[in-house]
Amino acid sequence: MTSEKSFDAAGAVSHFQERLGAVKTQMARSLVGQEAIVEGVLMCLMAGGHVLLEGVPGLGKTLLVRALAGSLGLDFSRIQFTPDLMPADVTGTSIIAENEDGKREFQFQRGPVFTNILLADEINRATPKTQSALLEAMQERSVTVAGTTYKLDEPYMVLATQNPVEQEGTYPLPEAQLDRFLFKMKVFFPTLDEMMEILNRTTTGFNDNPEPVLSSAEILLLRKLVREVPVAPHIQEHALHLVLGSHPDSEYATANIKKFVRYGASPRGAQALILAAKVRALFEGRFHVASEDIDFIARPALRHRIILGFEGQAEGIDTDDLVDELVDKHELVAS
Repeated sequence: MTSEKSFDAAGAVSHFQERLGAVKTQMARSLVGQEAIVEGVLMCLMAGGHVLLEGVPGLGKTLLVRALAGSLGLDFSRIQFTPDLMPADVTGTSIIAENEDGKREFQFQRGPVFTNILLADEINRATPKTQSALLEAMQERSVTVAGTTYKLDEPYMVLATQNPVEQEGTYPLPEAQLDRFLFKMKVFFPTLDEMMEILNRTTTGFNDNPEPVLSSAEILLLRKLVREVPVAPHIQEHALHLVLGSHPDSEYATANIKKFVRYGASPRGAQALILAAKVRALFEGRFHVASEDIDFIARPALRHRIILGFEGQAEGIDTDDLVDELVDKHELVAS
């Protein structure tokens, strides 16, 4: 009986790797480099979460989202966030229209939020009122307009972008909305070799668009598999030590967190660590979560959930460094 279960687990892991590998291959047809970002985005997709992509313009963030949607064969919408964008431009609104009997009635006109893959481009350029229009969609997978709730189709995923350099005329995302993103991924500048390949593809007649290789039904099945990956109690405790240690008043906190941090990660941070670690374990060919999986995804899962105090902001403290210190402090606990 044990060998049968082991065989089933091994087969499920192999199937997971094969299907996600096919998606990576298709995305690479239009993307150059960015392997870590692609893997992080796919982790969030399999965990049922959303991603905040931070990077300067021109690094291929929009292309990444389009490649993902094309590889999955899912509906894709893009919203360009601007200061004059209204919540109804995101969710939709009720309009007066004639029905089949020729009578006028209110009909709901769906907004771009009704899709599978939503690109919220430069999300920090819209006002907080418009930013908050995404909150219900991200958390509840539904939209409420004029007292009526409309369910969104699954799978549903929001990928938002923001520019970390140009802050004039922007509205930073509030902590409550940042917490809705499973990961915050930093998109870095490409290397020399990657730049050469980008030029070869974009200044010639090269055209190799991704083809859909994973259906929505398959995605939902793979998500169920992720939930079934077991986590040992001491591994779960390790994740909780990292989350609790991000709070300045915690016994698990480091000296710098106690000095520079105002608020730490919420329980959603612990959920993000465990769910993403399960996906990472499957990526690595294992049907169990190891401490290395928790440590590997600690940065993208916690960096946006640690809120610096005034002193931390004044000294330009990087939350990535604080997360690294936490991982180092509790490394022996997880072993």
